[in-house]
Amino acid sequence: MAADVFFADMRARHKENLLDKVEKLFVRAGMKELIAPKDLVAFKVHFGERGNTGYIRPQFIRRLVNQVKSLGGKPFLTDANTLYVGSRANAVDHLQTAIENGFGYAVVDAPLIIADGLTGRDYVNVPVNRKHFAEVKISSAVYHADALLVISHFKGHELTGFGGALKNLGMGTGSRGGKQMMHSDVLPEVNEEKCRGCAKCEEWCPAGAIAVDQEKGRAQIDARKCLGCGECTITCPHRAIAISWKTEPDVAQEKIVEYALGALKNKQGKAGFFNFVLNVSPECDCAGWTDASIVRDIGILASLDPVALDQACVDLVNRERGLPESRLAGHEEAADKFGAIWPKANWERQLAYAEEAGLGTRAYNLVKI
Repeated sequence: MAADVFFADMRARHKENLLDKVEKLFVRAGMKELIAPKDLVAFKVHFGERGNTGYIRPQFIRRLVNQVKSLGGKPFLTDANTLYVGSRANAVDHLQTAIENGFGYAVVDAPLIIADGLTGRDYVNVPVNRKHFAEVKISSAVYHADALLVISHFKGHELTGFGGALKNLGMGTGSRGGKQMMHSDVLPEVNEEKCRGCAKCEEWCPAGAIAVDQEKGRAQIDARKCLGCGECTITCPHRAIAISWKTEPDVAQEKIVEYALGALKNKQGKAGFFNFVLNVSPECDCAGWTDASIVRDIGILASLDPVALDQACVDLVNRERGLPESRLAGHEEAADKFGAIWPKANWERQLAYAEEAGLGTRAYNLVKI
């Protein structure tokens, strides 16, 4: 059965601006039924890296916050720390960046909570028993919330072709260690030149696979015990256990879907999704810049089905003519816009695997409001 995806275009007038349309989408998509009085409602957003300008404007978020509050819910804005070293790798820097980018309380009317804590260690192991993971590390603030609204900027991504609801939900709710597991198929190794023998990695290793060699004063990893969980990579203060980004795009997309499955496991009937198909940049908002949009601003979409939502958005982008002064220069008429930019990333895999996993359907009815 096809899922309903509600669509608001970019037209505005005296009696109806784009902020009004966001509230209408909330109602038409059935999201009022997701919220009960006193529910703690997590808004999974992306605050944008420092230097990035493509993230969703906080004024849109405030209108959704107002809707949740009118229903008696208790909203908060959240995102998990990043794996890479940027301006959001710990909660202090992350919150500072969010505020600099306009997500202060005075603007959004809701508190900000970093989902996986100060350094990425606040998470819950959620069983999924899928192809790649038996369990996934879901950030605790997301897991313990009563309801979840996933608010995503729809754009390109080098690993997944495009980033929408599934990417924001799966990669975005994983703890830092979880992000390492999604990004890599390679077990970690210790760089003995950088290692100082501080034993912090040994303390945090859940498998007991790390020990400091007392003679060498350096940590060593027992590959036979190592789970590849990534805890050591985010623990080492000297960056002696490097982050590994070695994975195949199809595998990474499947892993992201399994994390999305974990994030929604205790949210049946309590999750809704928005995609903003504005500022459709070629790269993720994790970049410290925002390149020119590859197509015109199309609109805002909402659904209770994240798979149908992402499929509808990519279809709308592919129907557009690419902008000539963008990364699509010379490929303006490409039938697959994201494929033209990221040919090694087969974006369809995330949708197909998500449908297989029961997260939703690729069949949709586009309902324009």
